Amino acid sequence: MTNPTFDIQAAIQALRDGKGLSGKDGILTPLIKQLTEAAMQAELEQHLEQDEAPNRKNGSSAKTMKSTAGSFELNTPRD
Repeated sequence: MTNPTFDIQAAIQALRDGKGLSGKDGILTPLIKQLTEAAMQAELEQHLEQDEAPNRKNGSSAKTMKSTAGSFELNTPRD
């Protein structure tokens, strides 16, 4: 999983240009995607630390998430 950073300056400029906050190409959609993926990864890591069984899978799979902020591809970690 790559860790792109949210470009706040580009977001401010897009807001000035009249781009919407939500939706498929919304200003906040990449930030919501990044935060959701980070939360899911942290939750999985916590779960695996508590799990004594060696049944672990690597990688992630892409899923489409639909929210009020718009739809975006989400990389969900495998457990």
